[in-house]
Amino acid sequence: MEATFRIVLFLMVMAASAEENLCSCPTNRRTHCAMEQDSCICKALGSNQQVNCSTLTSKCLLMKAEVSPPKGKTYEKPETAFLDNDGLYDPDCENSGIFKARQCNQTDTCWCVNSAGVRRTDKSDTNIQCKKLVRTSWIFIELKHKERKTPFSQSEVASSLLRLIQNRYMLRPTFISSIEYDHPFIKIELKQNASQKSYEDVDIADVAYYFEKDIKLDSHFASNNKFNIAVKGEPLHIENVLIYYMDEIPPEFSMQFLKAGVVAVAVVVLLAILIGIIVLVIMRRWRTGKYEKVEIKEMGEMQINRVS
Repeated sequence: MEATFRIVLFLMVMAASAEENLCSCPTNRRTHCAMEQDSCICKALGSNQQVNCSTLTSKCLLMKAEVSPPKGKTYEKPETAFLDNDGLYDPDCENSGIFKARQCNQTDTCWCVNSAGVRRTDKSDTNIQCKKLVRTSWIFIELKHKERKTPFSQSEVASSLLRLIQNRYMLRPTFISSIEYDHPFIKIELKQNASQKSYEDVDIADVAYYFEKDIKLDSHFASNNKFNIAVKGEPLHIENVLIYYMDEIPPEFSMQFLKAGVVAVAVVVLLAILIGIIVLVIMRRWRTGKYEKVEIKEMGEMQINRVS
């Protein structure tokens, strides 16, 4: 009887384990998934918001999951620690998963962001007014691959990246404006206006974030969904990525952030001018002194000649 009970218990554990393995999110590894009424329900870490694992998760929910410690763990902040609001921060997301227009990173310092979660105003206090979430409609991605003796073919690079963006990130070709290759640089342009994007379409901001994380070897996809870029079977080793965001409405930065740089440049210019003046004065005195010495020497020789 006891042996039968152990066998039944073992089979139950194995069944539960198999069920758990089947219930996972292939497009977001930072989720907690569980079977509920014969359906696999996955919720993003940090926000505990249910996500659709058949498509990309919004960048806002991804960032919130990234800054959230593992369940059951808390970390004590050092006394002198401070937050970098221009990098990865703990965002506030709408119920739909998009960024809220105003972000504060759990502090009294706030700013406005675009639909990609990138700051588009100066930092202010909690009274800052962000009237609406401005859409990022144009994303420019610049890649640099490792140096090689023979450049890849332009058409082959474009074709490989086009397939990658379509298949891995589920972005329709309509939103891939161009892919250009000038060894060793690759430039990708993604364009997507609000009127063009349907409910089923992935957002270009989410695509860019997934792509960036893949390149930096911190993929959001499940571990069995490996990232690989190849051109005609040959690996394309990316060593640097830069992403530029362009909004439908220009950003609202003031000139305050330029003051320190302008002052520094002015100081350098003034020092250069001062050093130049000092050098000219020294050179002039040196030349004048040399001339006077020669003149005195010649006059002395003339006096000697007269006496003799």
